[in-house]
Amino acid sequence: MEKSKVYYTSFRTTLDTNILQKLRRLITKAGMPTMDLDGKFTAVKIHFGEPGNMAYLRPGYVKVVIDMLKEMGARPFLTDCNTLYVGKRRNALDHLEAAYENGFNPFQTGCHVIIADGLDGSDDVAVPIDGEYCKEAYIGRAAVDAEAIISVSHFKGHEGAGFGGALKNLGMGLGSCAGKRHMHHEGKPQVTADMCVGCGMCIRQCAHNAIRFEGEGKGRKAVINHDLCLGCGRCVGACRNHGAITGPDSRTDMLVRKISEYAMAAVKNKPHFHVSLVMDVSPFCDCYGTNDVPIIPDVGMFASFDPVALDLACADACNKMHRCEHTYLTEQDNHTDDIFHDTHPVTNWRAGIEHAQKIGLGSMDYELIEV
Repeated sequence: MEKSKVYYTSFRTTLDTNILQKLRRLITKAGMPTMDLDGKFTAVKIHFGEPGNMAYLRPGYVKVVIDMLKEMGARPFLTDCNTLYVGKRRNALDHLEAAYENGFNPFQTGCHVIIADGLDGSDDVAVPIDGEYCKEAYIGRAAVDAEAIISVSHFKGHEGAGFGGALKNLGMGLGSCAGKRHMHHEGKPQVTADMCVGCGMCIRQCAHNAIRFEGEGKGRKAVINHDLCLGCGRCVGACRNHGAITGPDSRTDMLVRKISEYAMAAVKNKPHFHVSLVMDVSPFCDCYGTNDVPIIPDVGMFASFDPVALDLACADACNKMHRCEHTYLTEQDNHTDDIFHDTHPVTNWRAGIEHAQKIGLGSMDYELIEV
């Protein structure tokens, strides 16, 4: 069987060629212009970034993709689904404001923004997939109505999935609020009381009133009510400095496998193409209103028709980089050849990649072609 092709270019530039020109050349060589998208509604899936976070992708990169899609005759729109947690992307109105604040507006990118699951996150379609873990996936309606999907991902660390790349951008990103609850359902975070300092960061990040404190003074400890908790994992990242809140290993394995099944649902019966920029590789996702310094140097830009091969190629490239000093990664006690596992030891990103291959979403056998 022929290997999946993943195309790569570095961020190095010359006086004759800038980064945006290199990105255009990359997606051209990777074959995006060969897609038959004339007149087709084309969803460009992007993470708009939580205001205050500065690691999200700059809109100029997205405009390169939008401009080429327009040249191909496509009718592109930028899209994402609402979130479950505290922040400015929990409903469509605030989500649009966040997108515009971060530069994702028609004047900057050349296309409109549609929040795929509607005003309150309930506008979705149950897409039948008969997966091992999900018999159907709840995908934002605008993404289902689209005739093609282009994903543009910021490749970075993630406290629940190990890293966020094309699969997570598609699966978790295009899952509606009901879909996100479905993916997070299997496990709930746990508090190690001896490590809790009672700082209150977790309770400020919980949108579902699932966390309370018991005790007074130095004996004040967080307690999670699992009947109210949706398992979104927001508190895990909030406790990054103390490590008192973690998710069980079984939860993360199940989570990344469900994400893969949701990614399959998101692109079901549609032409699709994927771009990942491995830059500003922060240890946590862009859903926080802040970001830590990158754990490795910028790597480059990758593109492929195969989201599985793309994610693996990006992860492999990251694991070849040296670790930046004085970062969240180098503060951890783990020293393996896997920077994402070392950053978040309870995660297992390979389980999601392997499952995505198993269900036929793509292949882990890839050829890396430098452009």
